[in-house]
Amino acid sequence: MIDIKLIRETPDKIKKLLSNKGADCASDIDRIIALDAVRREILAESESNKAEQNKVSKLIPQLKKEGGDTSEIFAQMNVLKAKIKEAESTLRATEYELDELMLGLPNTPDEDLAPGGKENNEPIRYHGNPHTFDFEPKNHVDLCTDLKLIDYPRGVKLAGSGFWIYQGIGARLEWALLNYFLDTHLADGYELLLVPHILEYQCGLTAGQFPKFADEVYKIANPTDDRVHYLLPTAEAALVSVHRDEILTEADLPKKYISYTPCFRREAGTYGADERGMVRGHQFNKVEMVQYTTPEGSDAAFDELVTKAETLVSGLGFHFRTVKLAAGDCSAAMARTYDIEIQIPSMNGYKEVSSVSNARCYQARRGAMRFRRADTGKPEFMHTLNGSGLATSRILPALVEQNQQKDGSVIVPEVLQKYLGGLEVIR
Repeated sequence: MIDIKLIRETPDKIKKLLSNKGADCASDIDRIIALDAVRREILAESESNKAEQNKVSKLIPQLKKEGGDTSEIFAQMNVLKAKIKEAESTLRATEYELDELMLGLPNTPDEDLAPGGKENNEPIRYHGNPHTFDFEPKNHVDLCTDLKLIDYPRGVKLAGSGFWIYQGIGARLEWALLNYFLDTHLADGYELLLVPHILEYQCGLTAGQFPKFADEVYKIANPTDDRVHYLLPTAEAALVSVHRDEILTEADLPKKYISYTPCFRREAGTYGADERGMVRGHQFNKVEMVQYTTPEGSDAAFDELVTKAETLVSGLGFHFRTVKLAAGDCSAAMARTYDIEIQIPSMNGYKEVSSVSNARCYQARRGAMRFRRADTGKPEFMHTLNGSGLATSRILPALVEQNQQKDGSVIVPEVLQKYLGGLEVIR
């Protein structure tokens, strides 16, 4: 969440930044400032009443010892107790409303981001050249069907639209991609965590997905109690809660984690022909990267994650571009995002295969994740960053389309061949 001190001291700046993100939060900011003032006033008054209560209570033993009348003092005590109880009740209601409003605010975007939505996204570099063919190329759905890589009809039969089955070499190719991603990250010193796929609500709250986007996930109701779990939409939701409610040492940072998980997305509506097949689905595989850093190490960590995602895509031999997102196209929890967008020829454009984002201290504040400075001993909020490294549901379509040959076969990228027993061409 946003630092309440920044809201209190620079409300107009916060309103402007959130407006750049397309969020009309002016009235919420005003209400937060008013509630914060009430809260601080109640706390000050309560402390004063408690101090008076302690002072008065110390007189009672002395009066009793002297045989004096204590009825007036007890009356004072009862008045103070009533005031304190009333203040506590008002404080609870005030803090509840304040917390709800604070948790509902999106993160402020970095000031160098263009305002507005995706129409203001800025491609900052291109890698390789667009793919061209001297024959009429097939789309990935036909290629995956003809080569028996994906069974779309039976996937729908098992789970409905938006699901598919990897089969034969297609299943091995999917697994080869995941092994390529994992081996690269492990060689770079990242720690592999295999996290639960079913999470508690607090994980989504810390990540910034809840409460606003709670209806966009698959929920699992427990029949024996009132707890509600949900299927993780991305491993980020788990990884950014690993150090929730913890204070690490400065020497512990940075923490660099990766995790492989299936990801589950509950998406409404239907999509056009250019997003058929496995480009948009309810379940897909992804390797996620997450870092916990000091504030001063945050920007370097972001650059590292972007470079890692670019290197993975480049290693597959693809043409792609790196895009700096405008403020309004960054997700609610993120201050900054670069997308890696790959060319899928049949779609006549680019599709995102990795988003690398910096949440700054937004998630750390929601999850009470701090580190203690070595020189001062004072705790500070960490910064959290995440990036796809990578998701396969668009990589595989790009792979078969860009690497197809005139005879309908597909060349296997060299970095994947060792995971497929040396297979060079899928026929």
